[in-house]
Amino acid sequence: MRYLISGGGTGGHIFPAVSIANALKELDPEAEILFVGALGRMEMERVPQAGYKIVGLPVRGFNRAQPWKNVSVMADLVKSIIKVRKIIREFKPNVGVGVGGYASGAAMWAAANMGIPILLQEQNGFAGVTNKLLKNKAAKICVAYENMDKFFPADKIILTGNPVRQNLTSGKRKEENGKTLLIIGGSLGARTINEAIKAALPTLAKSEIKVVWQTGKYYYESCQAAWEAAGKPKNIEVHDFLSDMPDRYAQADLVISRAGASSISELCLLGKPAILVPSPNVAEDHQTHNAMALVNKEAAVLVKDVEAAEKLVPTALELIQDDKQVKKLHTNVLKLAQKDSARRIAEEVIKLAKV
Repeated sequence: MRYLISGGGTGGHIFPAVSIANALKELDPEAEILFVGALGRMEMERVPQAGYKIVGLPVRGFNRAQPWKNVSVMADLVKSIIKVRKIIREFKPNVGVGVGGYASGAAMWAAANMGIPILLQEQNGFAGVTNKLLKNKAAKICVAYENMDKFFPADKIILTGNPVRQNLTSGKRKEENGKTLLIIGGSLGARTINEAIKAALPTLAKSEIKVVWQTGKYYYESCQAAWEAAGKPKNIEVHDFLSDMPDRYAQADLVISRAGASSISELCLLGKPAILVPSPNVAEDHQTHNAMALVNKEAAVLVKDVEAAEKLVPTALELIQDDKQVKKLHTNVLKLAQKDSARRIAEEVIKLAKV
């Protein structure tokens, strides 16, 4: 069987795509897998690192702010569709898998029009533009949240959750005195979260909690300088990146995080009480929709980005000491976990290949 997988632009799209590919290989070791991405985007680097071949398209996003620039965008889209049709004729995939992003739109549209069944994977609680445009061409749509029939035909929807990083549940918790607060803003970092923590360093230094602060690479130097200026408080660790996330998650009593699809899926799987600060800089404010899916089930606490400077640290310090509320968040968020998501999606892909 041959599988064409397309999507990317962000880690939130690339990680599920690679996880699905890995699961396909486990279930079907003879499978041939080819990725299609967008030239110049991070999938062109990350997918080969994961051991898969990828072909790049010149596709890019529409410029909503300056619509007159979209003439060249349309030209690149046409070029991409012509290129991907050639790829499909040569590779002859049995199924196409689209995970969102520019390349996914061109590749899955071409595949469906050439009679190849396609499966879409939607990571967010508010469906992305690409997947909404492809909904009528898809045979199946795997989603991470309930009530997605407002975006997609109900008879095509399968609730599978989002694939999360392998080995995440392998972390070991050490016996330590006091509580641990884990702050994660993604690999690049989250400016608002970092600014709120920087401003509150004196308060956090006086608290009895341990703080593990992942700043992201863009903000590490300024955050490290602020920590040094605050007297290098021993209860606060500053990191640009955490390579030992399973153990860090295991140790955390409370997590402060953005509300990206992958982050939320990890928090659910691990049953981690969290304060979510949705990024306002994402398409259609989908992180707020992701966060509210948890907040409405009393499975997380929301602090708006614009209120983070004032409310984030006081909310965290109060919540981490409230054992009853922390336990309630843990119990409720665990109920929302979707396990074995990558394998379940791969099984649906293989069923389509056999039709």
